[in-house]
Parts: sequence; structure tokens; C-alpha cells
Amino acid sequence: MLLQDQKSGKLVEVLGLTDLYNPLRPGVIARMHYGEEPQDPAHFEKAELRFPSGEPLPCCWTDPHYRDDEVQAVQHHGVG
Repeated sequence: MLLQDQKSGKLVEVLGLTDLYNPLRPGVIARMHYGEEPQDPAHFEKAELRFPSGEPLPCCWTDPHYRDDEVQAVQHHGVG
């Protein structure tokens, strides 16, 4: 998957999609795409990556507690 590094504006190819989707992993191994030669894999923090359109990564990929409020509300109201 191609994402954009916020600092450089360059595209990066994420090499491990499992780490990208796992909210408990703060970073991923990816390879920058620029120049003619493939770049060496490097670690990138998810907080520094965006979709090429400029959209941020989904919360479910970056925040392990993204549903805590929803779960607590269901438990409190007994809905389910």
C-alpha cells in the first residue's frame, strides 16, 4: 500500500500491512519511492503517514482505544 510521508511529501510503500492495520503498533516498515533505485526499508511512525489524498489514517489503525466510549455506553445502558 502506498502512503505519503508528511515530513517529506514523498510516497512510501508499506511492506507489512499487518503492522499498518494493528492499532497496537505505532509504526511500520516501508520503503520510500523516489529516484530510480528502490530505497532501503526503514521505520516510519504511523502518526507521520497519510493517504496520498491527504486524509489521515483511520483511528482503528492507530488508536487501540478508539471504541472505548462506545463499549462503555453499551455496558452502561445494557444494550446489546
